[in-house]
Amino acid sequence: MNPTAIFWPMNFHVLLVFGIYVLISVRRKKAIAAGSARASQFRENQVEPPESLFVRNNLNNQFELPILFHIGCLALFLTGNVGFVAVALAWVFTLSRYVHSYIHVTSNRIRYRQPAFILGFLALGLMWLVLALGLL
Repeated sequence: MNPTAIFWPMNFHVLLVFGIYVLISVRRKKAIAAGSARASQFRENQVEPPESLFVRNNLNNQFELPILFHIGCLALFLTGNVGFVAVALAWVFTLSRYVHSYIHVTSNRIRYRQPAFILGFLALGLMWLVLALGLL
């Protein structure tokens, strides 16, 4: 397997983050137009209107666990431990982030969001296990 394959799931996660930035802009503009927010309140970002609150929370979430994903992918690549299992786990993580994000910015039902998070969490943990075993 081409070791650079590990970068595709990373790129798709970055695409998700950019999409969430676009979505938060759209939702904030709608909140301003509806009168539930003023543009000036985003200067300090202390109060988020209900229309964009879930999106802001999801955007913050993309810089928590996914940091370990990107570092893990780079570590797998740099140590020569990229294989089918690592790439498959990277895709599972990335796709779980898409599902998690969709639920988060729409219904935000924990009942549905939590399994997507847990799947990604486990995939990421297994990726790091693949790295650790590869280093032995």
